Amino acid sequence: MHEHEKFIKEAIEMAKTNVGTGIGGPFGALVVKDGKIVGRGVNKVTSTNDPTAHAEVVAIRDACKNIDNYQLDDCIIYASCEPCPMCLGAIYWARPKMLVFAAHNTDAAKAGFDDSFIYKEVALPVEKRSIPTYNVKIPEFFAPFQTWLEEEDKKLY
Repeated sequence: MHEHEKFIKEAIEMAKTNVGTGIGGPFGALVVKDGKIVGRGVNKVTSTNDPTAHAEVVAIRDACKNIDNYQLDDCIIYASCEPCPMCLGAIYWARPKMLVFAAHNTDAAKAGFDDSFIYKEVALPVEKRSIPTYNVKIPEFFAPFQTWLEEEDKKLY
């Protein structure tokens, strides 16, 4: 557990330091492979005007660039806080072997970062979500997937 504590402490320190920079919120994340940091990220939402620039997503992008792979096989993601639904989705798509976090999402909510409404929204039927969402199914709706299925030289992921 000692190694986990070392990397969690670093993610927390990155999150704390980020607060005074004006870059974004109090979140930090690391991607570690074979005991070495291969990706780092802090929240950059407000400085980049990018609502997807959460620490975990930034760290995943950095790690994938550094290891030249779109999957984080054999990697561990360390996050200063339990990932939000978007980051959790990105983490699952990146396929690391483990996720380790410090604060719970309920701790983040106490500081004004409450994502519980998103968890509730995702569970709702499309027609009951607060953002009007419509499914417009035209005859060609499956064409991109059909093209994908027929493609012989594709890289599966």
